[in-house]
Amino acid sequence: MSVDPGPVCPVLPDGQLARLAGCRFAQVVQLAKTTSTNSALVGNAEGGAPEGMVVVADYQTAGRGRFERRWESPPGKSLLFSVLLRPSAEELPVARRHLAVAAVSLALVEAARDVANVAVQLKWPNDLVVGNGTAGDRKVAGVLAEASSDGAVVVGAGVNVAWAPETLERSGAPVATCLDAVAGRPVRRDEVLVSALWALDRLYGHWDLVSRLYRQTCTTVGRNVTVSFAGHHPDLVGTAIAIDQDGRLVVRDLAGGTATVAAGDVTHAWGP
Repeated sequence: MSVDPGPVCPVLPDGQLARLAGCRFAQVVQLAKTTSTNSALVGNAEGGAPEGMVVVADYQTAGRGRFERRWESPPGKSLLFSVLLRPSAEELPVARRHLAVAAVSLALVEAARDVANVAVQLKWPNDLVVGNGTAGDRKVAGVLAEASSDGAVVVGAGVNVAWAPETLERSGAPVATCLDAVAGRPVRRDEVLVSALWALDRLYGHWDLVSRLYRQTCTTVGRNVTVSFAGHHPDLVGTAIAIDQDGRLVVRDLAGGTATVAAGDVTHAWGP
């Protein structure tokens, strides 16, 4: 099975493609429109596509985030891409597959710094945020992984480059921003993508380094948090005290007990 790209979107011009020569993520399929880059790449993975394939789209008709939430942005305003990874079970056992997702998140942190001069941190598990902890964290990107039927891992990212959704907290504070707004100038999607793919190339396979960098970059540990579970369980309120070896968040609740969370939405407490 192969991706039918249709009209090619102008996310990555030929000159930028040439900059990926020698990178393990140099096989880039560009789509003008798709349901989601993850869905397109999962189909390719199940058709035997090699590790390192990248799908990037100008627009998604059915983009999604955590808990199957819809994720939409206008054409030309966001960086929407997915990468195909095939780590071996010996190299990266199932219990550590979260590190493949962490590597993509860290690569985007590096790209935001190098291309836009924007200091980005991670909010557990894989949201990219900017903020100083007193004025609220604003999301600039999200990362979502899916497994294909043949055991491959497809990791997709949506980066707010020139646009951010106008979503507000209950307090009225915005919860999202974009690289353009934080950098104070236009940021090129192609530059962010090329920088991120090279950063991922350097990180991929160095899993102990990825684990260490993730803990250093994740701003959730030490914060008062509320963890929501999409209505499946009551919210968990407490203090994030650690991230364990399996990538799970450890929270000390208000009663003094501890809970280990494998999946959920985290809100950081901020302000006085």
